[in-house]
Amino acid sequence: MNWREAFEFASFVVTVVGLPFAIAVFVMEQRRERENEEEQAYQTLADAYNDFLKVVLANADLQLRSGAALTNPTAEQNERMLVIFDMLIALFERAYLVAYKEEMAPTESRRWNSWDDFMREWCRRDDFHNALPLLLRGEDPDFQRYIKRVANEERGTPQLSIY
Repeated sequence: MNWREAFEFASFVVTVVGLPFAIAVFVMEQRRERENEEEQAYQTLADAYNDFLKVVLANADLQLRSGAALTNPTAEQNERMLVIFDMLIALFERAYLVAYKEEMAPTESRRWNSWDDFMREWCRRDDFHNALPLLLRGEDPDFQRYIKRVANEERGTPQLSIY
């Protein structure tokens, strides 16, 4: 075998074996990078929810982690509660825009289900549920439809309260 034939054979081997291998490695690396980006986005949202819970804890007098709404809140308590609910709706909308898809892979679905659980938990509260019409003004229309559906499943049609 001469030098030219050896070179042609090597070129053939690279084309038949090396090129598909390189493409497969590239595709796997892209998939891994996309999964890492999705995990980072999920972690950022989870951190934001933990920060939100710190705000809830700092306003313990509002009893936002109890199952029932605060009875006879003052005007100042109503105002703080509304601001906190605004923060929560913004966080839920961000989670919806970042993490929700009609068709999800199992990992994406597991991540989204935790957000769906949070939304359902909050929608079961009278005060949050009743403030939804006010809170949802100006929010993403798809997100509005989603959380209204969740609220209806949990409690029925939200009513505008004294907020």
